[in-house]
Amino acid sequence: MIIDIHGHYTTAPGALEAWRNRQIAGLKDATLAPKVSELQISDDELRESIETNQLAKMRERGSDLTIFSPRASFMAHHIGDFNTSATWAAICNELCHRVSKLFPDHFIGAAMLPQSPGVDPATSIAELEKCVKEYGFVAINLNPDPSGGHWTSPPLTDRHWYPIYEKMVEYDIPAMIHVSTSCNACFHTTGAHYINADTTAFMQLLQGDLFKDFPTLKFIIPHGGGAAPYHWGRYRGLAQEMKKPPLKDHLLNNIFFDTCVYHQPGIDLLTKVIPVENVLFASEMIGAVRGIDPETGHYYDDTKRYIEAASLSDEDRHKIFEGNARRVYPRLDAALKAKGQ
Repeated sequence: MIIDIHGHYTTAPGALEAWRNRQIAGLKDATLAPKVSELQISDDELRESIETNQLAKMRERGSDLTIFSPRASFMAHHIGDFNTSATWAAICNELCHRVSKLFPDHFIGAAMLPQSPGVDPATSIAELEKCVKEYGFVAINLNPDPSGGHWTSPPLTDRHWYPIYEKMVEYDIPAMIHVSTSCNACFHTTGAHYINADTTAFMQLLQGDLFKDFPTLKFIIPHGGGAAPYHWGRYRGLAQEMKKPPLKDHLLNNIFFDTCVYHQPGIDLLTKVIPVENVLFASEMIGAVRGIDPETGHYYDDTKRYIEAASLSDEDRHKIFEGNARRVYPRLDAALKAKGQ
């Protein structure tokens, strides 16, 4: 089974964005604010948006199941207050749940949290619990910078985040560390802010001792881990200077990297530097990079090709495509086993 752990609903029907635009307008003029009931998206519209986009590409490229979450750049936690985010997160998570019900063999949910700058992360727990208990979601996306590029929140190692971690441990779910839209002109959202955040999250975790408090906590750092694998020697050296254990002991029981690296040399480096047990297949397709690479004639985000072409044993390739995902996402594994898979 080919399990893609990083998918977002980037192709949702236009009514969703139109409703969000009205919600944002309503922050300045309450008379413009829409009711949740005014968003009407039919199952047929959901089917069309998936069948002609994500599912078509999954079939074309040979992947089986995608862990599916709301569009990352749409989370925009910096807009409005907690109530704004709570309403928006609930809508977006419900749509992903509906997709997973319409296509149960191909999609399973991961939750967006209703984070908001300066707000206690504990306020996100109700939505997290609903998504796990009622929707059967298998993971969450955690934004380490709800401010949208200004980094006003404490580091991920701070007790500020512990309410979320306690629930992650209780429900045995991992978190993908994933920022949203940058509202800082210095940082392009997908080209700078995302990669900066991946690298920043890794360094925060290196500096701290979070996993002494939460030894079973699991994080996925997306987009190939940002700069971390490319500069692995730097981070091993920094850990050594900080009197931390070797990275394999300090972090690699709890931190994993996906394969959203859009060229063969990048995947070759990732799989050479990072233990194969810490690499999980992902494409984030129909995401940040949607074009065809003129050097290969294939889509940049067709990452399955890169794994197949990498110098890996069949056993290691199986770990990346399926085995590691089942281990890091226990609720996914349980859901598959319940279906005899």
